[in-house]
Amino acid sequence: MNELLIIAAPDLAAKRHEWLESLKSERRLSPNTLDAYERDTRQFLTFLTGHLAGPPAISDIHTLRPADLRSFLAARRRDGSGSRSLGRHLAGLRSFLSYMERQGLVNAAAAGAIRAPKQPKSLPKPLSDRQATSLTTTETQLQDEPWIAARDAAVLALLYGCGLRISEALGLLPGEIEPGTTTLRIKGKGGKTRIVPLLAAVADAVTRYRDICPYHLTDEKPLFRGARGGPLQPAIIQRQMQKLRSAFGLPDTATPHALRHSFATHLLAGGGDLRTIQELLGHASLSTTQVYTGVDTSRLLEVYDRAHPRA
Repeated sequence: MNELLIIAAPDLAAKRHEWLESLKSERRLSPNTLDAYERDTRQFLTFLTGHLAGPPAISDIHTLRPADLRSFLAARRRDGSGSRSLGRHLAGLRSFLSYMERQGLVNAAAAGAIRAPKQPKSLPKPLSDRQATSLTTTETQLQDEPWIAARDAAVLALLYGCGLRISEALGLLPGEIEPGTTTLRIKGKGGKTRIVPLLAAVADAVTRYRDICPYHLTDEKPLFRGARGGPLQPAIIQRQMQKLRSAFGLPDTATPHALRHSFATHLLAGGGDLRTIQELLGHASLSTTQVYTGVDTSRLLEVYDRAHPRA
């Protein structure tokens, strides 16, 4: 985080740096969230420099009006930000202003007076169980190198069979998933740890990869390696899914994360309860998991419309 890029008075720049460090060390926010908050506040300070005709200081933040914040959000919308991004912008600013308010430096009432943009309601788009299962086999990977095909199949099997985020799967160390392992200890967002059962089929996929991987796998590096031996990057798996979508006629919504959605949706359809699924996914709030009830209901209605003689 390069403060030289921030157009702000020294007192405000220093306080912002202090706030970001507190989010990292005390609240243990994920790196992605920290990056987003850093970027959002940088854009806000850059906007204020033009809006106020000079680098903003803490005294300028103290006198902010709701109209100033609305002007910032309007400028971001003109630049192409959608409702979700605008909501995140506002959440980051509220956090920053609240931090300074607790120190008696500013009044955060202006941010509290702004309503977050209404978020579009969208349901996760899972794959069918047949589609998801087929993506986790070595034979479908369309790779010339057998070990790379086995690697990609193992990663996708972890996403679908264990409900992992791609960053969680790629962050696994060899010692965390040895032969005979039946559960995984996953450290997710915010440093929260959860225990996830390791299905035999998923363990077998990982073992096949380990057996033919040309690199020596030690806990000094992640389990999954790139073609040159370095840590496997998420973009590689994302590009592989693009190839699979094209080859098998899957929708654009068939992404690596869609396999995590499929994991949750298929568990719910099979009788799993929401609280257990929440724990397996590592959701902090049950309300986040409840979105899958909408997916399951939609599927039930589709079946009803197709099959019921009076539909």
